[in-house]
Amino acid sequence: MHVGDFRTGMFPAIAIVGANVPIAAGAALAAKMLKNGRVSVSFFGDGATNEGAWHEGLNAAAIWDLPVVFVCENNLYGASTPFKTVFKIDHIAQRASAYGIPGVIVDGNDVLAVFQAAGEAVERARSGNGPTLLECLTYRQCGHSRSDPRTYRSREEEEEWRKKDPIQNFREWIVENRPVEAGQVQRIDAEVEETLKEAIDYAEASPYPVPADIFTDVYQE
Repeated sequence: MHVGDFRTGMFPAIAIVGANVPIAAGAALAAKMLKNGRVSVSFFGDGATNEGAWHEGLNAAAIWDLPVVFVCENNLYGASTPFKTVFKIDHIAQRASAYGIPGVIVDGNDVLAVFQAAGEAVERARSGNGPTLLECLTYRQCGHSRSDPRTYRSREEEEEWRKKDPIQNFREWIVENRPVEAGQVQRIDAEVEETLKEAIDYAEASPYPVPADIFTDVYQE
């Protein structure tokens, strides 16, 4: 959950819901001051948009025309809470108007539609025209956690959304519309599975940490 790599511009993830939004605005402010052409992108779920930090981050980005794109992955459930029970609006993108920025709704399961909408938002930010709130309508096919029994939604609902699986649908689109053979896609699948297996084998073969490891990578005077 907390992976990150500053060398590639990826800030480590933050466990506090919505806390990444003002941080993304801060990164965008730095980019604007340094004039390095970078654009900050913040990803969050629908539940985060009811957090105070979310609103503070959007407001700061809006009034300063910061180069940032706010991406909401609206999967209809904040953990186990249905979207419709905690919102009086139909779409999160509607909240963008309160901050004077564009709110864009896109099919989050359509890879090409997301690619186009994201590209337009990034270009707008990079051109100095400020942030965009991009709402990607999608669905969480699994539980919120491994112990989630998913009793708050029906198996019929899950099955309907499973038909809209973006990975499978885009895979079929590539085979039908690009010079890519199904065998090539299968080879990629096999390579991914092998990479995952190697990572799992490495983790399982690694020794357990010792008490002294608690000080590793921790600043000490």
